[in-house]
Amino acid sequence: MAQLTIVEAVNLALLQEMERDKNVLVLGEDVGVDGGVFRATQGLFKKFGAERVIDTPLSESGIVGVSIGLAANGFKPVAEIQFSGFMAPAFDQLISHASRLRNRTRGQRTCPVVVRMPSFGGIKAPEHHSESVESFLAQIPGLKVVVPSTPADAKGLLVSAIRDSDPVMFLEPIRIYRAIREEVPQEEYTTPLGKAKTVQEGKDVTVIAYGAMVREAMEAAKLAEQKKISAEVLDLRSISPLDIDAVNASVKKTGRCVVVHEGPRTCGFGAEISSLINENDLLELEAPVERVTGFDTIMPLAKSEHYYLPNEKRVMDAIEKVMGF
Repeated sequence: MAQLTIVEAVNLALLQEMERDKNVLVLGEDVGVDGGVFRATQGLFKKFGAERVIDTPLSESGIVGVSIGLAANGFKPVAEIQFSGFMAPAFDQLISHASRLRNRTRGQRTCPVVVRMPSFGGIKAPEHHSESVESFLAQIPGLKVVVPSTPADAKGLLVSAIRDSDPVMFLEPIRIYRAIREEVPQEEYTTPLGKAKTVQEGKDVTVIAYGAMVREAMEAAKLAEQKKISAEVLDLRSISPLDIDAVNASVKKTGRCVVVHEGPRTCGFGAEISSLINENDLLELEAPVERVTGFDTIMPLAKSEHYYLPNEKRVMDAIEKVMGF
């Protein structure tokens, strides 16, 4: 097995799926000759040519609209939105068409589109380059929303997304694109969508996270261990569908829960998780669910970004709060 970063694992998944299935196409701004702004598609243009790796105009609505048409006619397009903050022009296509095609045709057509989006903050980027869009994507019936946190998961989840018959929004945390390197199998494999992963077993408190926040949750778990607190860390991996069974099982075991995400607090996905825990596990709880999130403001620019992003200290403070309730 090779030691890969997340961006390298994404590239390998695309390469292998394009070799396996001639109907898999890649399209987006600068994905061809330049290999993508983060080089996630590097080398694909040279290997598969301009008919399968397509440099598009700067039109997110056009990229997704064309992908829907391709998907409805037998292709498996993997579209890249250069940053998730640029996806607003494509919202009409996603809401009005991609998410509804199966229902609109009563199952006669599906929409096997994958929309890859470098997402979230942490790289000191300019405005519109650090957005957290998972919550409002998850509100759209018919869309699946996936957020990997490791290279191995990035490959397996992306392969599953490409093979899925419904549209999948694949949010790649740019903060950890090259921050993590681990062994990734070279052979083909899939990681099922909608299945969470227990990253660390624990008995006192459950810490739920996804994407780059899994790393912050693990660092907080190390701090908790120093204070004789056993934290279980659950990586959701998929926002929609959500593995509520894994959430319930962990919270029932520990009786306490902290949810971590970097998107704004109000209507953030942590609110949905907290609500589901209250509905399903209230009598098992020893303390109210705590949320550690971003703030209800636009992601600050470079010098202030660290004030916004959740970190291990803020997560640890929440752990101590639920433990001391």
